[in-house]
Amino acid sequence: MQTVLAVATVSALASGWAASAAAVGDTSPATKPKPRAEQCATTVAPGTTWIDIDFEGQAYPVRVHRPDGVAQDDPAPLVLNLHPSGGNADTIAAYNEFDATADANGFLTVAPNAVIPAAGPNPDQVWLWNVPGVPTTAGSYPPPDSRDDVAFLTRVIDTFIERGCADSDRVYLTGHSGGARMSSAYACAHPEKVAAIAPVAGLRAGRPSPDAPHAIELQSCAPGEPVPVITFHGDADTVNPYAGNGDKRWGYTTELAVQTWARFDGCTTGPEVAQVTEHVSTETYSGCADGSEVQFYKVAGGTHSWPGSPVDGTATQEVEATELIWDFFARHGR
Repeated sequence: MQTVLAVATVSALASGWAASAAAVGDTSPATKPKPRAEQCATTVAPGTTWIDIDFEGQAYPVRVHRPDGVAQDDPAPLVLNLHPSGGNADTIAAYNEFDATADANGFLTVAPNAVIPAAGPNPDQVWLWNVPGVPTTAGSYPPPDSRDDVAFLTRVIDTFIERGCADSDRVYLTGHSGGARMSSAYACAHPEKVAAIAPVAGLRAGRPSPDAPHAIELQSCAPGEPVPVITFHGDADTVNPYAGNGDKRWGYTTELAVQTWARFDGCTTGPEVAQVTEHVSTETYSGCADGSEVQFYKVAGGTHSWPGSPVDGTATQEVEATELIWDFFARHGR
């Protein structure tokens, strides 16, 4: 496991701000509160580090990648990169290489860990997200006292905004599989927090109806404002089947999820279908509220994988999801 670097916790940082604010009337450079971007520069070092996020009395280490120069002057775009079920922050960073895209384009990546163990003693330290109202891949519902991961991700986002690292109008969520389901659920609950989402192999638009998993339980996702969506899915995915299944964890079809987000976003045109490569096509919904859009990359014969991943031999290399996702994020802000 990667060594956790020593950094200030949120509570310690808050104490530092309070001490600075208390120096009322003293305007010397030594006692002036630091600009928020400077606060970020001194608490989140360039490169890849880990910081503690305080949530409900416990500190949770979160992996952060900050390119050189980012957040020195202005808060930067922030991409939350959510690992799949049975993964962790390090594995998703290697799987989709978002850090390299961040280096090239000047944004922060933050990869939190879930906390539900994937299996038994969990020697590999891999985890499952607490997606609201649905079972985990282990086949059971999370224990009642499990961490509220929607609330936890809100705390992660707010922490980076408070520190001056992240631009509150340019916060984005992406993830693979279970991380895709988690990012979808987060956008359902807090559309006001995110500028766009990019679930890969796991877009949802609410939980499957417990009594009829091929349908969406309508009250489980009612965002109330548009969220731009880009998503990718292979039609030969056997983990989260494109055509859906009777599983309360997955349930309805990918197409229904895409169409439902187009409805949430008030789209008036589409789907417009285009062939991108031999095996990859797009369905695009446009004319959506507040400049939002929904774009779906369908991979014919595609597996449960991240297109363009350098470490997955089953992933199509005809398109690179990470680059396409950032291009999509870059044109959407709140």
